[in-house]
Amino acid sequence: MSSTYIVNPVEVRMVESAKGSIYQSIVAMGFRSRQINDQIKYQLTRRMEHVENDADESEGPNYDKLAISREFDVLPKPTFQAMKEISTGQLTYRLPDAKEVK
Repeated sequence: MSSTYIVNPVEVRMVESAKGSIYQSIVAMGFRSRQINDQIKYQLTRRMEHVENDADESEGPNYDKLAISREFDVLPKPTFQAMKEISTGQLTYRLPDAKEVK
């Protein structure tokens, strides 16, 4: 039986509860998924800049732009990438000390 998830949520919960609060891990994954999403948007924008715009787009779709967008559509979702990074130990985070917060 194969799992439909990239990362098993139960494993993430078990690993993170051993390290600390699950809520802290969720916040860290949220920040990381936003970073990944921003990187993807930047890459997509840069790739689209190099594609020539048609003067009259009502004639039909721009196949170069469609090909580029399809490449980015198959990428895993940023949230799943962040979950995988935290479960494999690639993503670490540090909470500020009480002295740093003041």
